[in-house]
Amino acid sequence: MQPQDVAPSPTPASASPADPVVDVEQAEAALVEHYPRLVRLAYLVLPPGLGRSRRVLTAHALAQRALPRNRTPAPVIPAQSTGGAADPGYALVRLRVVRTALEAGLPLRRRAWPKRSQLPPLLPRVRGLQLFPRSGGADELALDQRLAALSAAGRAAYVLRGLERLPDDEVRRLLGDAGAADVEAALREADEVPGPPALLGSVAFDPCSLQARPTDLLRRRRHARAALAAGAALLVCGALLGLPGDGPGPDGAAAPPYARNPAAQAALDPGRLTKVAPSAWKTSARTDFSVWPARGGLTGDKALLRRALAVWARPGKAVSVSATPGTATGGPSGPPRLLYAGTVDHARVVILHDGLRLVRYAEPKDGTAGAALDFTRTDGARRAEANAVVLGRADGNIRYLTAPWVTKAAARDLTDPGAGTMDLTLSGGVTSPLAGPGQEESGGCTSWNVLQLTDGSATRLMTDLGELVPARLTTGHPGSAKDAAGAEALRTWAPYACSLGAVRGQGVRSVNAWEFAAQPLPDASGSATWVCTRAETWRGDGVRVLAQFRTPGGDRGVVAAKAQDVPACGKRDPQVLAGVLWKSKGGHWYLLAAGGRDTEAISATGGITGSADKNLLTVKAEQGARAKLKGTLEDGRTISGLR
Repeated sequence: MQPQDVAPSPTPASASPADPVVDVEQAEAALVEHYPRLVRLAYLVLPPGLGRSRRVLTAHALAQRALPRNRTPAPVIPAQSTGGAADPGYALVRLRVVRTALEAGLPLRRRAWPKRSQLPPLLPRVRGLQLFPRSGGADELALDQRLAALSAAGRAAYVLRGLERLPDDEVRRLLGDAGAADVEAALREADEVPGPPALLGSVAFDPCSLQARPTDLLRRRRHARAALAAGAALLVCGALLGLPGDGPGPDGAAAPPYARNPAAQAALDPGRLTKVAPSAWKTSARTDFSVWPARGGLTGDKALLRRALAVWARPGKAVSVSATPGTATGGPSGPPRLLYAGTVDHARVVILHDGLRLVRYAEPKDGTAGAALDFTRTDGARRAEANAVVLGRADGNIRYLTAPWVTKAAARDLTDPGAGTMDLTLSGGVTSPLAGPGQEESGGCTSWNVLQLTDGSATRLMTDLGELVPARLTTGHPGSAKDAAGAEALRTWAPYACSLGAVRGQGVRSVNAWEFAAQPLPDASGSATWVCTRAETWRGDGVRVLAQFRTPGGDRGVVAAKAQDVPACGKRDPQVLAGVLWKSKGGHWYLLAAGGRDTEAISATGGITGSADKNLLTVKAEQGARAKLKGTLEDGRTISGLR
């Protein structure tokens, strides 16, 4: 195995080497973590002539478009940057937001195609409503008027100084990279704006905290009448031109039939759905999704069940289909099991299981337009993982359908192990709403809500990662990990809870946190801890491994190294080796590296040279230096450091 590079000094995001390249996942993590801050930045730079409602929508559109399509070179970041600005991913999306906000203020030219940012955003869009930030005081109004008199580059310079707290040299570099024509003139304009820059953090400039008002009601009524008349004429023409036949009407949003065979027809017959007896799980040799009984108030609604089965077999173009990675989206091979059919908030929901997959069909209560179909793999599920299914998400809240053996449900904040739990009611196995994880404010991730389920004497934690089945959380040495429900396990997870956002939408089955080393820090700085988190997937590949480092007094761990599709830190190979550049309280730089208990020696080569006859290495280093790590295990095998 070849030795690997050590990441630079830790930051709140993944460490990056000199001249780093930002991948799409790192940019997405930065965009999600700092979304309110980026939208506020775009809103303040956009031309005031657009009007507050359009500025709000455009700011959200520009922030969402800032996500690159592929790996992109990161902007230069000052060595001493702190906060989100030290993250190459954040620096990249911030630059893209500023660039497009400046472009939005450019005048349209006759013989040139307009840039996308110069056109009204197609999305997000709210019909019948105007959205704008809440009103501020006289100081905010005066500042808004002064900013309106500046050029786009001048506004950007003032906002980057006051909101991002960048020095003038960094403002010059960022505006130059964003395409500003005269950076020095922009700085001079910003100098002439009086008033405290702290006002930029006011709710009056927050496009994520909005108030709504209706648009022109009379004009909307006239347009609605015209649209109704046109729709009636179109309906009459369609009835005259249509030919008789058994089209897809009874099947709702399903596409037209493409096959007529006994197996396919049986799979579409709601009368042949398998319904398990309510007490079957008590005597069954298996305790997984196959023994869940059918629950919900609409299990007898054959029309709804037929639509769900038909859309599963052949979803129409208007159906929103999603699937976890590695999950097939084809129709059922035979009659599946019905787990749930009922009304959840503002939708009718059906949950089906075919032995390998869970499928959720959802449609609005007032029709079938906007139907959605979600797939996820559950093959090989055990009792500990077949505890809950997401029924629906609305207004940032989640409702779960729990297993029949679950006796109690509660919510807890994983970032605050001492805060206790909040009981959730269970009605027919359905929980009361639970706030989703990763609630974010301008300072980043501040909480991570998880679902705590009690099954007899066993207590388990499950976390929503944006999929149909929540992931199980465990702690301990790989191969002997246990559910993260005890006090010690909760304390282990608390500093690393927000890192779970890095594995959203990856088909994760379980995530284990293992504290593999504690390392004394030089210069009498206390002791740091090393934790390895490994996210296993339902499909087997796509495993994510993060080595995280936390110093004394730090509320959150930082990612020192990461890898994908490696056996490290797992049941097959629990060995792990990671290193990081760290600056002590005395201002000295060190290379710190750690391995598991089976590591007999560690050596560093390249820009930093040193070795240790144990599982901990501490070597003096220079800022920005890089090294290659190699560890030797007790059995003589060598391992390389995670990257």
